[in-house]
Amino acid sequence: MKSRRIAKSVRGYRRVHKLLGIVLSVLLLISALTGILLAWKKNVDVLQPPTQKGESLDLSSYRPVEELAQAALMAVDSLGLTSENLDRVEYRPTKGIAKVIFDTGSWEAQVDATSLEVLSVAKRHSDWIEHIHDGSIISDFFKLVSMNILGIGLVVLLLSGLWLWYGPRKIRSLKRTN
Repeated sequence: MKSRRIAKSVRGYRRVHKLLGIVLSVLLLISALTGILLAWKKNVDVLQPPTQKGESLDLSSYRPVEELAQAALMAVDSLGLTSENLDRVEYRPTKGIAKVIFDTGSWEAQVDATSLEVLSVAKRHSDWIEHIHDGSIISDFFKLVSMNILGIGLVVLLLSGLWLWYGPRKIRSLKRTN
């Protein structure tokens, strides 16, 4: 009697496990593939431009952020980017540069923090790959919902998988004792 109840439970969990696995496999595949690309972003120049080296590492000689941003804006003028497209300025004190990153088109300009010389203007493919990876390419709300569904779904898959492994063993054990 008890083994029948466990068998019925295992069949129910198998259905849930299968359906949830099929639905989550799409999100997992996208997340896994983009995660692999993101893991390599510092090693593959196409994904993220290599960080250049400035002439000085002395922080006291760094120019103000407004001047760094202005130098970068002049360098990307032909791309149609303006100060409204500025996303952030990232200093790299160990390299003596600042990366000026734009939110439109995934562009970055690397500027020598002392001389204001533009060392590189390149596309950051890792940024849009990251947006696909976390779902924010659709919207921040989709990111929140999809990542929660993925996380909760993986926990449910883990628990149901453990029951699918343990349940049949329990049934065999009960049948042996009867």
